[in-house]
Amino acid sequence: MGSREDLLEGAKRCLYERGYARTTARDIVAAAPGTHLASIGYHYGSKEALLDAALMQAIAELSDMLAQLSTEDPRRLPGAWDRVLAEFDAHKPLLIAHVEAWSQIERSPELRERFARLHAGQVAKGAEHTKAVRPDLDAETARAVSAVSGALADGLIVQWLIDPKQVPSGHQIAAGLRVLADVIDTEDA
Repeated sequence: MGSREDLLEGAKRCLYERGYARTTARDIVAAAPGTHLASIGYHYGSKEALLDAALMQAIAELSDMLAQLSTEDPRRLPGAWDRVLAEFDAHKPLLIAHVEAWSQIERSPELRERFARLHAGQVAKGAEHTKAVRPDLDAETARAVSAVSGALADGLIVQWLIDPKQVPSGHQIAAGLRVLADVIDTEDA
């Protein structure tokens, strides 16, 4: 790996160890042997840009892994959500860093744009997966399924960070979605 990649990997380690808000440029350099403070500016422009890039890559990797877990038996929604929820503890520092970064998007148009691109890419991947599982769905519906699943996952992350004991199980999620589906007026859909 070169300095650029070493810095990115070091920044990802820092996200897990220190979080988004508490990571300093010195922390990143310490986590990326062979690099120095000036290399952050040279390769990324700023510590914030490096952390943002590391966060986007780490979240994309985690999202892809969670999507893979949920496809082990795509017709069994409760089991899929249980597999996803079971991974939260192992990735808690990254989930915290993700939520910390959300609070910065109002002040950082660059970070907002990075999150928007990440979100669009994840929704597109999810729509492809949905179409593979349910080829009868049109593209717009597959995209809606992906977007709603992502919103549900984000909400579950926040609930889990607040109180893991109160997060619904996969069966509870499926039951809640069934009831919600029953009360939606199909003419409004």
